[in-house]
Parts: sequence; structure tokens; C-alpha cells
Amino acid sequence: MKASLAHEIRWPRVRTPTDAAHFIDSVGFCVLFPLTRIPLPSLYYASARRDIQLGPGWDKYCELIWKWKDELPLHRRAFYAKCLHGRGMFISRKLLPHFLAMRASAAAPGDHTRFYSAGRISADARAIWLALEEHGPLATLELRHACKMESTGSNVRFKRAMLELQCHLVLVHFGAEQETAAWPSSRFELTCRAFPREAAAARNISPDAARRAIARKYLAWHPNASPSLLARLFSWSKTEAAAACSAVPALRGRHRG
Repeated sequence: MKASLAHEIRWPRVRTPTDAAHFIDSVGFCVLFPLTRIPLPSLYYASARRDIQLGPGWDKYCELIWKWKDELPLHRRAFYAKCLHGRGMFISRKLLPHFLAMRASAAAPGDHTRFYSAGRISADARAIWLALEEHGPLATLELRHACKMESTGSNVRFKRAMLELQCHLVLVHFGAEQETAAWPSSRFELTCRAFPREAAAARNISPDAARRAIARKYLAWHPNASPSLLARLFSWSKTEAAAACSAVPALRGRHRG
């Protein structure tokens, strides 16, 4: 099997948004497309049953899952953001509180001041957060205009700030909008407003408990994974990864747990 497919799982072919939501609920978290250096199952493989083959244009499976990354969060069936090493990842609603707790990101709408004062986000990221807090969900061009980053020269700043917020799980994809003649633009919302129950639940979960829950789900599908692999994947320390893995040895191999 190709390296990019080594961590795919056996699963009935995903054909509909409901199928996709069930897949994400079962695996707990997955990427959009197969990635060699990120050992997670992908929604693309679950739909196409093969490695991605990009030619002059996307195939029908690419088009399907590209829509689902915006539609599933809009209907609150799964979380999606570029939150894993700058790559897009789906997270099930059940595990979302644990990811928020793991990253100390159980934020309320007005927490931009706390994050900024602590040095966790830049001034540009804070401006984006403020715009969403004031205006609600916004598509990409609307958001750039609202935070005064609509010029060509500010595009890099905007993308960097958006990635900051997504890595902290502060933002989530939340539908799409046809802003130009090209592909529809993603719309974004604050995670705490899109998934308020999950954000509230995260405040009662310790980082240690969060890591154990995430490790439990990963090891259920990939029982031979080492603590060092989980440390690299989730940016944990070696000590944190070892503790999380040692707490769930009896669950290894029980992949629907």
C-alpha cells in the first residue's frame, strides 16, 4: 500500500453527507485528502476507495468532499478547520470538546482579549475574531473587508491570521457563498457559537483527560501506533503521549470503541 494510504481504514463507501458524518463519528477525526506525513484516515479515500489522482481537474469525489467540508459544520454534523499542522481536519462532535480542552481553546466570543494579552494570537487574528464576533458568520471576501485586509498586499497577513485561529480551533468552516465567478468561498464562524455545547463541555475536561480520549480513539483504529507517533501528530510532549497511551492499553484493537 502507498505510504499515503497506510492509515486508511476498511469502511463502507461514503456516498452522502450522512455517510460522511457517520464515518467521522466512528473514526473520531480524519483529514480531507490522503497525506503521506499525517497518519490519519481521509474522507477522500472513504469516498473514492483509492489514492487521490489529480489531473487537469478534480474528480467527482474531490468535488463532493470539498462541499462537505463546509456543509457538515453548517449543519453541525462535524467540525472542520485547518487545525492539524496547517491541514484541514474533521473532528466528530463527541471528540470536539476534548480537542478544545487539549489546546486550551474553550473560548467564549469575547475571549479575543485574553488570547491576545497572553500572546496566543496576533493583532491580525484578533481583528478577524472581532469581525466575526460583531457580524456573525462571514465568507472570505466579506471577512477580509470587515477587518480591513482586502488589499492584495494584506492577503498573506490574512491567511496567516486565519491559520492561527484555526490552529487554536477558534474558527470553523460554516457553509459557503458564491462571492465571485470562481469556486464558492468558505464561510467562517466562531467555534463557540457554532458548537456552544461542545465549547461549554470542554471547560470541564482537563488536558490530560482530553489527551487520553484522543489517544483511545486513535489506538482503537491503529493499535500498533507508538506514543512517539501520537506526539508528532498532535504536538504532544513525549511524556504527555506516553501517559495518554499507557492509560488505554486494554482498548487496543477494539476499533469501534
